Amino acid sequence: MKGKLFNMQNISAKELFTALNDGTDLILIDVREAFEHNEFNIGGILIPFQEILNHHLIINKNTPVVFYCEKGVRSQIAIQRLEEKFGFTNLINLTGGMYAWKKQIINNDI
Repeated sequence: MKGKLFNMQNISAKELFTALNDGTDLILIDVREAFEHNEFNIGGILIPFQEILNHHLIINKNTPVVFYCEKGVRSQIAIQRLEEKFGFTNLINLTGGMYAWKKQIINNDI
């Protein structure tokens, strides 16, 4: 982290579900691999983790962008790298990723 502490924004699956249903203006980016995305996803743009820095120009800097992966680790690292290298301030991590989404939203285990 090169000496910088990150105060990353996070959103829970329940908060994201509500925001999506309310029509909140946000963008979703899935940083998992294509096979994971194809198995289950909540929409959004697929940009695999290993490719995220090469696609920074297509990430909107003016709208909240929620990153997600399977458990929230790859998306967190992707956000940290984008913030550090390109100065993004609008990136939000889905806490617990698709695991939390399936548990909290699909299985209604809140």
